[in-house]
Amino acid sequence: MAQRFAVADLGSNSFRLVVYAWGDGRWRRIDEIFEAVRIGAGEDRTGALSEEAIARALATIDVFAHFVAASGLSPSEVAFVATSAIREASNRDAFLERARAVAGTAVRVLEGDEEARYGYLAAVNSTTLADGVVLDLGGGSMQLVRVAGRLEADAASWPLGAVRMTERFFGDDAPATRKQLDKLRAHVAAELESAGWLAASRRLVAIGGTARTLAAADQRAQELPSFGVGGHVIEAAALDELIERLAELPPSERASIPGIKPARADVILAGAVVVRGAMEASGVDGVEVTEAGLREGMFFERLIDADPPLLEDVRQESVYNLAAQYDIDVPHARHVAELATTLFDELAASGLHDGDPIERELLWAACLLHDIGMAVNYDDHHKHTRYLILNGGLPGFTPREVALIAQATRYHRKGMPTFGELAPLMTAKGDAALLDRAALLLRLAEDLERSRDQSVRSAHAEVEDGEVRLQLVADGDVRVARWAASREQQLFERAFDRTLDVGR
Repeated sequence: MAQRFAVADLGSNSFRLVVYAWGDGRWRRIDEIFEAVRIGAGEDRTGALSEEAIARALATIDVFAHFVAASGLSPSEVAFVATSAIREASNRDAFLERARAVAGTAVRVLEGDEEARYGYLAAVNSTTLADGVVLDLGGGSMQLVRVAGRLEADAASWPLGAVRMTERFFGDDAPATRKQLDKLRAHVAAELESAGWLAASRRLVAIGGTARTLAAADQRAQELPSFGVGGHVIEAAALDELIERLAELPPSERASIPGIKPARADVILAGAVVVRGAMEASGVDGVEVTEAGLREGMFFERLIDADPPLLEDVRQESVYNLAAQYDIDVPHARHVAELATTLFDELAASGLHDGDPIERELLWAACLLHDIGMAVNYDDHHKHTRYLILNGGLPGFTPREVALIAQATRYHRKGMPTFGELAPLMTAKGDAALLDRAALLLRLAEDLERSRDQSVRSAHAEVEDGEVRLQLVADGDVRVARWAASREQQLFERAFDRTLDVGR
């Protein structure tokens, strides 16, 4: 990868330095340093950054500066940015001078609309959000952006950050009282009255550490398999229950709840109440979480040469990007996808399944990615592929969809498909049958492309008298392809309730 870009995000709750690399049609995060600095601690009361907080901040910035220098990043490849706590502090100019001396470069203070815009870019480039609202909750403030047709339509910022609300409404290391919770809820509702456009929201997507922590806790509470929180939806009832559990514990014990990190345990309750208040004002029953944040928004601004810098198709680009991380045989993968989706379409036209376009897209994704596990080793590469898909990230897909893609690739060589430990994610009726179809069609296409030379140019399915006959259009001898495909009789019958004839 030829280019790198580092963002040092000096947030109200935590400081985080993230390094990205891109080139050759791919991009990824390659390094990260995190420190819970709490620079905004006490600011709501005094209006200024305390000397203790400044000392923690400068020490962390010094670490960041040394890391940047050791990594060989040039000044043009690094951006130090600050958000609400530093932006609103009465002594911000004095702090920024000291920070510049330590960092060796100026710290850019993001205004509220800039902070909101980067959150919007992160959300819209990591989810399928086209119409709805982006929620970015930090330690000092919350930004909301209304999205219409994937474009930013309205944006506003409120001083409702998790650290700020914790200090204002929850004073000591004790369980929260009903009175404290009610006061915070009323405060959030009153603040959000100024955004009348919230009430028309159809979808709410949240970014930031608070949202990720709440999603992780919700996944653990539901005993769901977790390979990241991207795409997870926290339902209103589940968030209400989590708030009650958090309120019953003193801050020092909240990290005992699975999924709650110690660094956020003392401020997570206030953050959860603010998120819930935004849900109520938006009129939505659930909030979707993405793992992207302000830093990714800044990265996408560099990566994408467009205004606004939006990926054309988030799901498609996610698949291409993950595939590009590994040295796959691109013509082979694309041809497998073409063979599999053609058979999918023809079998749907014959009435053997519904031809759902989302199912077709999941099949296509599995075909493109089925061989990435060979980067680990050829032996058991179907299992390695599954692991890489689950852990490599596919922004824009739900956890259920990622699991379906991964399981289809897991069975692209042999075996009868099952969900295994991923079964709790399979909430849609017919998911088992969908997995059978996807694994079978991927496996058949792989069989027909067994020689990896695209000699089987196309394959067509003819349905007659309870049998599906495969017609191959090929250059040269197709004995290898027919031999490989003929082994799929059992899974084909299970998937389509028909016998398969591949000829001789």
